[in-house]
Amino acid sequence: MPDSTLGRYRTHSGHTNRTNQSGRTCQSGRTWYRGQVVGAMILLLSLGSGLLVTGADASAESVRDFGAVGDGVADDSDALQRAVAESKTGRLEFPRGDYRITRTIEVDLTEISRLSLDGMGGVGRVTMAGPGPAFRFVGSHRGTANPAGFSDATWQNERMPQVDGLEILGDHPEADGIEFERVMQPTLHGVLIREVRNGVILSTRNRNLLIDACHLYNLSGIGVFFDRVNLHQAIIQGSHISYCKRGGIKIVDGEIRNFQITGNDIEYNYDRDEEDSADICIDLRDGTVAEGTITSNTIQAQPSPGGANLRFVGPENPQHHTPMSMWTITGNVIGNQEVNLHLVRCRGMAITGNHLYTGQQRTVVMEACRNLVFGPNSLDQSHNEGRGFTNGVTLRDCDAVTLSGLILDRCAAGDHETGGAIELFDSREVTVANCQILDPRFRGIYADGNRNLQLTGNTIVATDPDNPTDGEEAGEGEQAGDGGESAMIAAIEVRRPIGVNLVRDNLVGEGTAGDVVTDGGGVTVRDNENPAR
Repeated sequence: MPDSTLGRYRTHSGHTNRTNQSGRTCQSGRTWYRGQVVGAMILLLSLGSGLLVTGADASAESVRDFGAVGDGVADDSDALQRAVAESKTGRLEFPRGDYRITRTIEVDLTEISRLSLDGMGGVGRVTMAGPGPAFRFVGSHRGTANPAGFSDATWQNERMPQVDGLEILGDHPEADGIEFERVMQPTLHGVLIREVRNGVILSTRNRNLLIDACHLYNLSGIGVFFDRVNLHQAIIQGSHISYCKRGGIKIVDGEIRNFQITGNDIEYNYDRDEEDSADICIDLRDGTVAEGTITSNTIQAQPSPGGANLRFVGPENPQHHTPMSMWTITGNVIGNQEVNLHLVRCRGMAITGNHLYTGQQRTVVMEACRNLVFGPNSLDQSHNEGRGFTNGVTLRDCDAVTLSGLILDRCAAGDHETGGAIELFDSREVTVANCQILDPRFRGIYADGNRNLQLTGNTIVATDPDNPTDGEEAGEGEQAGDGGESAMIAAIEVRRPIGVNLVRDNLVGEGTAGDVVTDGGGVTVRDNENPAR
C-alpha cells in the first residue's frame, strides 16, 4: 500500500483511526466505548454525592419555601421573618417576584448564625411598605478590627453577612434600605436600592464594611448614611450613588477610620428646596474622622442653596487631636455646585490631580484649616462659557497651606473692591506657587491680613482682554472689552501684611491699577516680570 494511503489510517502511536472527508479523525469503536464508560461513572458518582445540580442551587433555600408569595400584593413579612429564623443552609434566595413587606425583617446574627440574602442576579425585589429598614442586621461585636478583639461567637456565627443581587424598593415615606449594627464584615454586592429614605445605614458600631457594584438611586434621604457610628475599615467602590436628596455619602459624628471611596459615580445628590446639599458630606460636630481616600470618582450635581460637591466640617471644640484629618482627594472629576470643595476646620489633607469645574460661587473654600496641600489641580472653566459662574479659591483663617500647580481660567471671583481668582484672608504661613491664572475678572491673587505669605513663580496674565471673563457681555463699569482695556484690575494685590509678605519671580500682566499692588511696608516685591514691558 502506498505511504500516502497508510498515512490516512495510521497515527504516530500506531492506533488506527478513520479519517472523514473533511480531514477530521474519528474515534475507533474502542475509544468511543471507553469514553462512554468514563462518562457513566462520572454521572453515577455525581448522583451519589449530590454534586449534580439541576435548576436551583441545592445549597440554598427559596423564601417561597417558607410561604412567601412574591406577587407584590400579599404581605410577605411573616414569611420572610420565618425564612430568616428557620433557614437550614443560611443562604436565602429570592426568585423572580415582588416580595412586599410592611415591617423590618430582623436578622439577629447572634441567634440565627451566618446568613446571606441572594436576589438571584437581580431578579428578586423586596418592596418596603412600612417605616424603617427593610432588613436590619444585628451582631454583637464590640471590639476593634484587631484579631485579638474578636470573640469566638463573632467568627462562628456573625461574620460577613452578605446581600447580593437584590433590589429593595420603597413604598413608604419613612422606608429605608438596609441597616447594620455591631456587625463584622457586612458586604453588599450588586444591590439596587431605590425610592426609599436612606439606602444603607451604619449605626452604633461596625467593622470592615464593603459596598461593591451597587446602585443607590432616587432617595429622599441619604445614599450611604454613617449615623454616629464607630466604624473602621470601610470601602465603597464601583457603585452608582445618584439623586439622593440629602446626600450621596454622609457621615454625622461618630468615629471613622480607614475609609476608601473609589471608582464611583456620585452625582445629582442635591435638593433645591433645602440648604447644605452635598454629594459627599462629613459633618462632625462631635466626633473624629481620619485616614480616608476619595479617588477616581465622578462627583457632580446641580447648584443648590448652600450646596457643595464635597463638604468636610470639623468640630469647633475638638475632643480628639485629629478630628478631621489625614485624607487624600485624588484623581476625581468634581463639579457643578455652588461650591465644589468646602473644607472647614480640617487638618493634614492632600488634594491633588483633580479636575474641578463650575463652582457657581467658588471652586474651593477653606476655612480655619491647617496643614493642607492643594495642587496640582486643574480648575479650567471651559464648561462655564456663557453661564456666568464665579469659581475661584478662597482661604480664610487658615494655617500652613500650600497652593501649587493650579490652573485657573476666567475666574470671576471678587469684586472691584476686594477679592480675586485666589483670595487669602487673615491666614498664616501660606504659599501660593507655580499657578497659572489666566484672564481673572478682577485680580489674579488678592491677599488681605496675612502673616508670612509667599507668592512665587506664578503666571497671572490677561490673554484675551477684549472678552469678558465669563463669556458674557460685561456689565456697566466692569471694564471688560472697553476700548481694549484689560478686565483685570491687578495681577497681585496685597493689603494689611503681617510679618513678611514676599512677592517674587512671578510673571504678571498689567491691570488697570498696575501689575503688583501693595500697601507698601511689610511686602517685599522683587524679580517679577511683566510681559508688556
